[in-house]
Amino acid sequence: MIKGVHNYSEIGKLNKVLLHRIGSEVDGLVPDNFARLLFDDIPYLRVAQQEHDRFAEILRKNGVEVVYYVDEAARALERPDIKDRFIREMLDQSHFSSRGVKEAIYAYLISMNPRQLVEKVIAGIRKTDLTDYKPRTLAEKIDEAYPFYMDPMPNMYFTRDQGACVGNGISIHHMSTATRRRECLLLRYMYEFNSDFAPAGTEKWYDFDDPYSIEGGDILVLSKDIVAIGLSERTTAAGIETFARNLLNGSDFRKVLVFNIPKKRAFMHLDTVFTMVDYDKFSIHPEIEGPLQLYELSLGAGGEIHLDSMTEDLAAILASELGLPAVKLIRCGGDDVMAAQREQWNDGSNTLCIAPGKVITYERNYVTNDLLDRNGIDVLTMPSSELSRGRGGPRCMSCPVNRDDL
Repeated sequence: MIKGVHNYSEIGKLNKVLLHRIGSEVDGLVPDNFARLLFDDIPYLRVAQQEHDRFAEILRKNGVEVVYYVDEAARALERPDIKDRFIREMLDQSHFSSRGVKEAIYAYLISMNPRQLVEKVIAGIRKTDLTDYKPRTLAEKIDEAYPFYMDPMPNMYFTRDQGACVGNGISIHHMSTATRRRECLLLRYMYEFNSDFAPAGTEKWYDFDDPYSIEGGDILVLSKDIVAIGLSERTTAAGIETFARNLLNGSDFRKVLVFNIPKKRAFMHLDTVFTMVDYDKFSIHPEIEGPLQLYELSLGAGGEIHLDSMTEDLAAILASELGLPAVKLIRCGGDDVMAAQREQWNDGSNTLCIAPGKVITYERNYVTNDLLDRNGIDVLTMPSSELSRGRGGPRCMSCPVNRDDL
């Protein structure tokens, strides 16, 4: 077992990663709740689990310890008083229409062991689970047709977003949508009450209760000195400033680079438009190459944040910040416009680097995979016909906990 959070790059040899094996929470998806639960389609669970197991198998075969959210969160809830507190906080985040249903759900959950409890809050609580409870208020009666008392968490398998391990600390996020916010509560309890996952001395760069949204897909650890973060549809300027202030005052990182990316779903997070695949190579969405608005946050006098801004091409920014003569940008889909659109839809530029020049990708993105191969990248492919329906790639599905230093 590898203990401790240690993550000072995007490409250092990956030693430990946090995943969530996709589960029955996706069986709660129907077209009527797609918008509410942030999905466009319904993965076929059995095949999606087979694909996810293949993902974990590739990681293990390459020397990576794989740990799972359900296991780690359950370990954090072994003490009865902590389990009680967790349930009450989870219920407070779920915004029930009456006190009666909240009390009924508390009674239902408190009887479960920690593992059952974690699995159930992720899967969601259906109205059929509480067979003895009947609607008591007008609001409950009006909402009677909706099948859940507590919504499922079908986005849980995108473990990049709930938090990020940066340096020797963890950033526990305040997600931009109420649908996903409850996911981060699991990570907070893992941080506070699971010393195997987060030993004493593990720093905290952001917390669940911080008021401004920030999501892990926008955070890239470019080097031991520099963290990049996307100012995106889901990560706010105020959230970035809070994160940067805590990180720069409490660590050896020197600067936070803020990439102002388009605020639309195709550019949902920074890692959907570029990821690092080697010391000097990046996989990118072709539309991100042009001049970008960039902000540099560094530590000023008295611990305050100093701000500079610039507009520059992506290649020039990355080469300059990493101290390289040049970098290679490998376009998702290459120069084929249709291939670029198709493979970007399936997260062709969302690669997970497990060692310098070695990445995991979806096998369906064959044009991009071939380009990576021709540029000297060792490409390990995984099946993805069902996992890709959630609109996230291998990087989205993984939270690196521990990497070797470069």
